[in-house]
Amino acid sequence: MNNTVEPPPRRKAAFLIRCWHGLAALLFAVFIWQMPLGQAGAAEITAEDMERYSDAVVFGKTPQKTEALAAFRARGKKDVIAALILGFRYRQNDQAILQTITELSGAAVNNWRDAMEWQEDHPEISPHPSYRTLKLKIFNRIDPNFMRFLGGDKSLQQNLGIRFEEIVWGGVRVDGIPSLDGPDLITADDAGYLVDEDLVFGVEINGDVRAYPLRIMGWHEMFNETIGGVPVALAYCTLCGAGILFETQVEGRDQPLVFGSSGFLYRSNKLMFDRQTDSLWNQFTGEPVSGALFGSGIQLKIRPVTITSWGQWRSLHPKTKVLSVETGHARDYSSGNVYRDYFASPDLMFPVIVRNETQLKRKDYVFGIRQFGVAKAWPVTAFSSVRVINDQIGANNLVLIGDAQTRTVRAYQRGDRVFTALGADGTISDGTGPWQITENALVAADAEKLARVAGHISYWFAWDSYLGLKSELYASP
Repeated sequence: MNNTVEPPPRRKAAFLIRCWHGLAALLFAVFIWQMPLGQAGAAEITAEDMERYSDAVVFGKTPQKTEALAAFRARGKKDVIAALILGFRYRQNDQAILQTITELSGAAVNNWRDAMEWQEDHPEISPHPSYRTLKLKIFNRIDPNFMRFLGGDKSLQQNLGIRFEEIVWGGVRVDGIPSLDGPDLITADDAGYLVDEDLVFGVEINGDVRAYPLRIMGWHEMFNETIGGVPVALAYCTLCGAGILFETQVEGRDQPLVFGSSGFLYRSNKLMFDRQTDSLWNQFTGEPVSGALFGSGIQLKIRPVTITSWGQWRSLHPKTKVLSVETGHARDYSSGNVYRDYFASPDLMFPVIVRNETQLKRKDYVFGIRQFGVAKAWPVTAFSSVRVINDQIGANNLVLIGDAQTRTVRAYQRGDRVFTALGADGTISDGTGPWQITENALVAADAEKLARVAGHISYWFAWDSYLGLKSELYASP
């Protein structure tokens, strides 16, 4: 007995039409995939169809996606690769998309990381206009607040300081990593939650001494404060190992800028935003890259900040104030918890080209200075065997005092002096007498001062990615 239920005529007709459409798409795909690359590209796809195909790569069902891939392959142009890379990220392990990327690019692309690095290496390829529509649709679905930064004309390439296709979602929404704005501080004696080995960001401005433990800052990546009467923000990119202290009062603005984390990344580096104008900023350079402040010429001034152990900082500054664990946010602030696996791994979380690993590996720490119109980096390991390095940046002579174990480096101008090793009392000598090391200057017995030069720690990949051949790299004698 046949128990099959015969569909009603309309349902049956609709069913047959769907089957035919699916079969037609499949036959079209098979036909196109048999052609040599580009043979079917003589007839250019309309703008409307390009948007439909790009959308299908990310959101379409298998037949629509297959049709889109076949059409892109037949068209044979590289300007669709950016959309394919998006599709591959959000349809992971889709080998058909990966194969299309490989064929159109002509490169050995094995995964999303390879594809993103290929894209970074080919800035001459501009994405088809349909790519921007698709990417904004994705971002809007993840968090409508992303449109504050990139909606409308803000994401047109002429209105951006970085390539739109290299802006990637970092896995959190706007303020998903909440900044600490004027957080509570406690005395050193009350900071029983800290152990001597915990690393802190140490800051002193006009006698106001503060410590911000990395085990807390790793969860927040930003504070907005006024220290010693100076408005500042510490922008800490955990992925690139860089905590940079910026002055936030800029010329032409009545109020200091207040920053937060956008949820976007660029070359594995956070893009922060200011709350007044919703402009995106490059955390590493301190420059706006989208929005109302893009093209303003603003570059935030860098202030000295020291990474050191809590034990060393407290010994030097017993009256320091320190960040309280009562931040108003529920996080696990225990020692070594935040980003534990990432910090312990040699791998990067997000793709970025690492140009040069002949001298340093990608996640080796460097201390970098961008001053006097030049840039230079010193491997932190250079301070493993010596604590004092006499060197120069451009035409300026410097002395750098470091401790590789605690990632601590301070740099000062030295003029014509040559300094020797640290004394047991924490001073250094130029042969004429001891100089006291402070957060703002080296101070001689007669009160002469040698000014500190601002710099910061980062992973080598980040320094090399942003500065590359524009920067010198110190080589130990």
